[in-house]
Amino acid sequence: MDDGRSALKNRPRLSVLQSAPARSRWSTKPHHRRRRRRALAGLSALALLVALLVAGGGRAGHSHVAHPRPGFLHHLAVLAGSGPGSFSGLEAAAENRAIDRTLAYTSYVRLAGDQHRELALTFDDGPGPYTPAIIRILERERVPATFFEVGVLERYFHASTSQIAANGWAIGDHTFSHAPMGRLSPADQSRQLLSDAQVLRRYGVAFPRLFRPPYGIWDAATLRLLRRYRMLMVLWTVDTSDYRHRGVKSIVASAVNGARPGAIILLHDAGGNRSQTVAALPKIIRVLRARGFGFATVPKLLLDNPAPARQPPPTASGRGG
Repeated sequence: MDDGRSALKNRPRLSVLQSAPARSRWSTKPHHRRRRRRALAGLSALALLVALLVAGGGRAGHSHVAHPRPGFLHHLAVLAGSGPGSFSGLEAAAENRAIDRTLAYTSYVRLAGDQHRELALTFDDGPGPYTPAIIRILERERVPATFFEVGVLERYFHASTSQIAANGWAIGDHTFSHAPMGRLSPADQSRQLLSDAQVLRRYGVAFPRLFRPPYGIWDAATLRLLRRYRMLMVLWTVDTSDYRHRGVKSIVASAVNGARPGAIILLHDAGGNRSQTVAALPKIIRVLRARGFGFATVPKLLLDNPAPARQPPPTASGRGG
């Protein structure tokens, strides 16, 4: 059967004189020919290297290709993905281990360590109508953040939750209906936690390892439930009081003046008019960067800067959250 090779073999050849134009674009001077040979040799070497990478280390002489050995480009694709063996998967596993290590000696954190000049921006009460603006600023500035979300709001604003998850940022449990946990029975507290986690799962969020109590209200039953579900209670080092609408300058000053290595800064992306928070956020980022701070999600912050065993004492009820 003719597979086309015979037609190519018997194709009439044009002589160089017939096919060449009247004035060739290629110089025939010796030093120009040497340059062309070197360039062609370089291109050939590059093509050979690419071919070897694609081959992935396959042994010469093997014609069986039903189960080829994964090559270099395959490994790059795996690492660039989101599976267990990817960079993001390995990082997520390391961050989960950091949370486990923290839980081994404390049920809550208000402050991470000071090993690096890093801090965490956290946002409560979302998702909401101002969350997309917050996300855009963070994306533009390349700043990761942590969001503590309320389940009942996902029905209306879940697109933001999916975007946060796609960005690889952290999402924590903030109860299903922003409930004051310390004023509920243990059974009702459990329902608040698990209902929120169930809703978050619909939009690409794994079971949350972090929890923040609305209004800062919690009790001993809250801590028992968190231990059962392997969740870490994340409070805050700095409360910007942005929910009080004291103005953009006040929000920026609170965040900047309270900043320190390992700090966890409390802001809000929902729960009311958050236009002042949206306006303050770029200024906060700019000033903190100028002071040499880097930004991390809470899990990454704990991975890079293990929290001290002696945490600042929390209050069982308070503002914020």
